[in-house]
Amino acid sequence: MNEVDNQEIAAQFERIAELLEIQGENPFRVRAYRNAARTIQNLPRNLASMVAAGERLEELPTIGKDLAAKIREFVTTGSLRKLRELERAVPPGMRELLKVPGLGPKRLRVLRDELGIRDLAALERAAREGRVRQLPGFGEKSERKLLAELNELQRRARRFPWAEAEALATRLLAHLKTARGARRVEMAGSYRRLRDTVGDLDILVSATRDNAVMETFVAFERVERVLSKGRTRASVVLDNGLQVDLRVVPRASFGAAWHYFTGSKAHNIAVRVMGVRRGLKINEYGVFDQSGRRIAGSDESSLYAQVDLPWIPPELREKRGELEAAARGGLPRLIERADLRGDLHAHTTRSDGEDDLATLARAARALGHEYLAITEHSQHLRIAQGLSADALLAHCDAIDALNQNLDGLRLLKGVEVDILEDGALDLPDEVLARLDLCLGAIHSAFGLSRRRQTERLLRAMDNRWLDIIAHPTARLLGKRPACELDIERILESARQSGCALELNAQPLRLDLDDIHCRMAREHGVAIVISSDAHSARQLDNLRYGIAQARRGWLEAGDVLNCLSWDALRARLRRNR
Repeated sequence: MNEVDNQEIAAQFERIAELLEIQGENPFRVRAYRNAARTIQNLPRNLASMVAAGERLEELPTIGKDLAAKIREFVTTGSLRKLRELERAVPPGMRELLKVPGLGPKRLRVLRDELGIRDLAALERAAREGRVRQLPGFGEKSERKLLAELNELQRRARRFPWAEAEALATRLLAHLKTARGARRVEMAGSYRRLRDTVGDLDILVSATRDNAVMETFVAFERVERVLSKGRTRASVVLDNGLQVDLRVVPRASFGAAWHYFTGSKAHNIAVRVMGVRRGLKINEYGVFDQSGRRIAGSDESSLYAQVDLPWIPPELREKRGELEAAARGGLPRLIERADLRGDLHAHTTRSDGEDDLATLARAARALGHEYLAITEHSQHLRIAQGLSADALLAHCDAIDALNQNLDGLRLLKGVEVDILEDGALDLPDEVLARLDLCLGAIHSAFGLSRRRQTERLLRAMDNRWLDIIAHPTARLLGKRPACELDIERILESARQSGCALELNAQPLRLDLDDIHCRMAREHGVAIVISSDAHSARQLDNLRYGIAQARRGWLEAGDVLNCLSWDALRARLRRNR
């Protein structure tokens, strides 16, 4: 029942020691952090409680003035400036190498200095080529073991798009609810926070029969391997490699446990620190006063109330200012699916879609849309059967004809025009001028330098007929990284020109990401949330975009397609 656990502080010090050793720092400094970590791990008292009581940490063995100050810093802020500095100084690839079992800082330095290895890919390549075994202290057996560890690490490190995890999570929840004695079954972790990808699934259950829940859990049809199974917790790996962790908790602790296992870790630590300052202990079992009496924890609202905060939506729990906003009553009124009044990006069989105009229109009307923009690809994207200028204008005539017979839905004439490598658009202005709206997108030359890619988008936004930049960074989750862009310059140009940026709701895109969505909001840049549907079924992609928008702190007023068509048309660039 600790606040900030001693093990967390010890782990921070161990991490600093590892990074210092990679840098070749003075061995005495490295040893000081390691000795302090061991002291903290074996300490019978909780350091956070000692900090709250104002006790002198300097009097502890191996803890001098400098390390005592760092302990106080972590307890009160949830992070360490020294660790952040080291993580910026040591390349991310080198930090990833520390995750490989058997590779400590000393061996990493050998790999770096002798073979120039600075990331996992370089290590795997060197091992497969038989170069690692030639180094002192390695050998053929070590090389084979490294390859095996790298394969396992890659398997465990795989992250699953949220939408892919959703299908399994839904089935798992339904399956667990059939267990005898199951009272409440909820998802937690990054899945509940609606992260665009998840590394595993966390499930919480309140039940009267722990054993029945566990047996039901491990009997799920997709379970490939049972990692552990006890009375209140179990872990399994599904047949697609996704790990699922289950915990059975008492009803009186459910809210506290749900908060704890939802995370994020940084958010939780900050809440616990707030509790310490009020003389409270907050953990997965509840909120406890100084006498050890549980005073809250059956639901999340009661936990937040003990630190004078309203309930905070899970999507915001990343320690990115949500606690401060909650304290001053400034949490956003997050956008909801019902706020959207239309969709501004969809494709039919005329380019690379699966359904024709009429089918897409019926599906959009069934979803309650007031408008749907038909935005076929332009001619440069041949693989998607992009349209020439003449073909696009003929397609617009077909849209106009269908609009004559539609009731309650307006189809908008649009295009997803390619932004060429030099920033020019793939269709002439006189064609774009005849459309209701124009989206511009990068579909080639993804590897341009940050400067050239940024200039490419800036030039595109100079065209007055371009209304929206579609999927601005062109990323594909797990398949293609985001293009290198100076987002600050892009946002400033978008603000000045009135060009909107798209949050593309395709589950493998979700582009803009949550951080860039919030940056856009702070810059006063309008967002559109679009399905990028290539079939009637994919029109429902909008819900994934809403999830991302909520993580980005977006409200309905930040999103253009929460407006009626008449109001939206007045906001588009061409009418300014």
